[in-house]
Amino acid sequence: MYSLYQNSQNQTSNADFILVGLFGETRHSILLYTVVFIFFLMALAGNTLLLILIHVEPRLHTPMYFFISQLSLMDLLYISVTVPKMLMSQVTGDHKISPSGCGIQMFFYLTLAGAEFFLLSAMAYDRYAAICRPLHYPLLMNLRVCVCLVSGCWFLGMIDGLLLTPITMSFPFCHSRKILSFFCEAPALLKLSCSDISLYKMLMYLCCVLMLLLPIMIISSSYTLILWLIHRMSSSESRRKAFATCSSHMIVVLLFFGAAIYTYMLPGSYHTAEQDMRVSTFYTIITPVLNPLIYSFRNKDVTEALKSRMPSGLCFRKAVKGKTQE
Repeated sequence: MYSLYQNSQNQTSNADFILVGLFGETRHSILLYTVVFIFFLMALAGNTLLLILIHVEPRLHTPMYFFISQLSLMDLLYISVTVPKMLMSQVTGDHKISPSGCGIQMFFYLTLAGAEFFLLSAMAYDRYAAICRPLHYPLLMNLRVCVCLVSGCWFLGMIDGLLLTPITMSFPFCHSRKILSFFCEAPALLKLSCSDISLYKMLMYLCCVLMLLLPIMIISSSYTLILWLIHRMSSSESRRKAFATCSSHMIVVLLFFGAAIYTYMLPGSYHTAEQDMRVSTFYTIITPVLNPLIYSFRNKDVTEALKSRMPSGLCFRKAVKGKTQE
């Protein structure tokens, strides 16, 4: 009997998972697919363009844009980990994903999400140093410091992925193999386990609290000091410029951290699987689309750099140069 039970457990643990996806049985699946596909292309185009622009434009070689380029890279990888599989499954009708594929997807998702949490806190510290400590800013945020901060963000995100992914995938899954999500997300996957996971849920909750609490403390402290300094500025133009610089970052922080807190810190009784999927859609698909728009393309330096790199801008500059030489 034990051997039969063990064989059934092994067969179940090796079986493929089934991703329910966003579209389900709705009559508007084609419309939803088109919208998600357009959002995916927008995220790819926006983040890739921003990465290239920051790399080739000398005026954007500053700590702030170095961090923004890393944010674009994370968003680019973030949406590429989850959305292509979902879109291909909808086209082919095959919603299965192997346990190894599920583990790989979960690892990259957790790594990128964790790295982005800490990157947003590093960006908040950068804004604090630029606004509150302008004389010391070149020393506080030199190239070496920026590289160390970004490397630390990637390292801490990788630790998150390496800690949670192997443990989550090691549990036996002997209930339904349908994951009520469009990618292998840890909370949705744990609902399929037939073993006692109460201790692991508590440990994962504490891990997520620490992963979110430390960046939130850094961000809150930085922006409290920034807002206090803005309040004390005598010039209305200086106040407007400082607030405009920080407002974009605060919007991104609220969107990303709000969705993460809802998914990982609120008890399961406060939200359903359908609500979890909507929130996952928001920070997995919509946020990578919004970040380039909110953060950079409404920024004067980026728009001017973009115009100067456009073919019309190049032709205009050549014409002006030719007239001056005449």
